[in-house]
Amino acid sequence: MLSSFVGKVQKSLSMIVPRKHALSYWNEDHATTTGDLADDVMKGYFAVLARKGNETRRFIVGLDYLTDPAFVGLLDEAWEEYGFRQKGTLVVPCRPKDLQNILDGRKT
Repeated sequence: MLSSFVGKVQKSLSMIVPRKHALSYWNEDHATTTGDLADDVMKGYFAVLARKGNETRRFIVGLDYLTDPAFVGLLDEAWEEYGFRQKGTLVVPCRPKDLQNILDGRKT
């Protein structure tokens, strides 16, 4: 179900998105107000909060990560934990360090 949706998005965006770009930073305002639209996210990118326990970190991730199997696995986990109720910044249930490892291309 989610994989089918991700596949469609991947296919439609594959021609316009540069490969493997990710920015990462912590911004306290954005970490707590996930319902607001961020004005710092460039076209071709989206914001993600990695949150596990008390650890939270905001990442700006290139749309091409929607093809990364490890990142898609995090989306599956987010769907299992939160369903499709999320609004605003996407929250994935993992430690920020684990998401950083995925973005860096290392196994966690």
